[in-house]
Amino acid sequence: MTPKNNVTTQRDQSVSFAKPVLIGAAIGLILISLFLLGAGEPNPAWGKFWMIKPLVMVPLAGAVGGAFYYFMDHLRYTGKLNRTVAVLLSIAVYIIGLWMGTVLGLDGTMWD
Repeated sequence: MTPKNNVTTQRDQSVSFAKPVLIGAAIGLILISLFLLGAGEPNPAWGKFWMIKPLVMVPLAGAVGGAFYYFMDHLRYTGKLNRTVAVLLSIAVYIIGLWMGTVLGLDGTMWD
């Protein structure tokens, strides 16, 4: 009797929940910052601090997308989901979530 080595099914425990969440939020912050910097002159009716709402909403949506990736990755390592399906589903949810965060963040200002 020889012991079986199940190295491929074990998950790397060094990946924490915070890493994909922070990466997702950082991508969202960079994208909305680039978009807002190229916006030009704001409408005076929007108020003085109109950029705060999109600068909070979009990274928050990106963080939720990163959390979704973490949970899909967990399902992949437990063997309940195929790796390709998990990655494609995570990317689709992230893009849709980022788009919805952008719409919610810019609602009432640039998205009117």
